[in-house]
Amino acid sequence: MNRRTFLAMTIATAASALPSFAAEDNRCFELRVYYTEPGRLDALHARFRDHTCKLFEKHGMTNLGYWVPINNPDGKLVYVMAYPSREAREASWKAFMADPDWNAARKASEESGKIVTKVESMLLGALDFSTEIKPGVAAPRIFELRTYTSTPGNLERLLSRFRDHTRNLFARHGMTNLWYWKLMPGQPGTGSTLVYLLAHKDELTARVSWAGFRADPDWITARTASEKDAGGSLTAANGVKSEMLKATDYSPTK
Repeated sequence: MNRRTFLAMTIATAASALPSFAAEDNRCFELRVYYTEPGRLDALHARFRDHTCKLFEKHGMTNLGYWVPINNPDGKLVYVMAYPSREAREASWKAFMADPDWNAARKASEESGKIVTKVESMLLGALDFSTEIKPGVAAPRIFELRTYTSTPGNLERLLSRFRDHTRNLFARHGMTNLWYWKLMPGQPGTGSTLVYLLAHKDELTARVSWAGFRADPDWITARTASEKDAGGSLTAANGVKSEMLKATDYSPTK
């Protein structure tokens, strides 16, 4: 068997191992990041575990996943929600914030002091090459949240490279492709931002997988071709951000 045939078979095997694509998903997704006061992350977990997640569902929001960074000096909580539409999101949050049960839970949880110091939010739309976006539990694993900022005018080229090459090569090197999004209109970074979530067995496995991926001749060929077409890099300088996460005990996705 020659090398070309072997590589073709390897790619086909990796592709077959990928989870199936979702049907067209027009929901609104939201990635939210909470920063807590020192020593108050456990209080935030308790509030979500005992109250917030249930109240979200009461008001038509879908809890998808809750994580904390493996290295978490800022006391962060990262989570993803889904809504039927952007308009439904606005209505759900309005109803949630006015809910007497939420206000009682918040007041009780803050008797010992403020919990959250800052909230970041991104509204996201599913990409056509994302796997089905729904909660799921697998063997013990960690997650990797990655955010790319493309160079001007090159987001579609970046998405094409993921669609045609990168996802399959991730799978070849043992990474699990989960969810892929781009920003909805009207937010800073719209038209230049890709957000996605991977899973790995553990941190060592992640490092080995990334080393193998970056050295893969097929990746080098795909990257070189795409950058030649674009006249340079598809990602901005310092435009690739990565954070390793672990699921909370109350996360629907583990």
